Amino acid sequence: MPRTSPGDVWIVDLGYLAKTRPCLILSDYPADNELAILAVVPHTTAIRHNRWEVSIPKPFLKDGVFHLQQLQSIPIAKLQKKLGVLTNEELSIVREALVRLLLLHQ
Repeated sequence: MPRTSPGDVWIVDLGYLAKTRPCLILSDYPADNELAILAVVPHTTAIRHNRWEVSIPKPFLKDGVFHLQQLQSIPIAKLQKKLGVLTNEELSIVREALVRLLLLHQ
């Protein structure tokens, strides 16, 4: 199985209707005694201009946004191809927005 790290962007098979699309890996690679799943946020070109869309322009992505309301878990077997990596600063922007979305701040 391919090794991933938080901040990686992979093409992922999200099923028949969603097809394949770039997804940002959020979770750490699972240990041997954990489920072989990853938390991801899909990238979309269907921009709605709402507070849960995070734009991180990268040369390996079309113009679009990571849509945080589409946060999901996927089996590692659904990963198809690594496209690139977000910087630590870019990943922090996404994580801060997720904290707001999930009301994890104190």
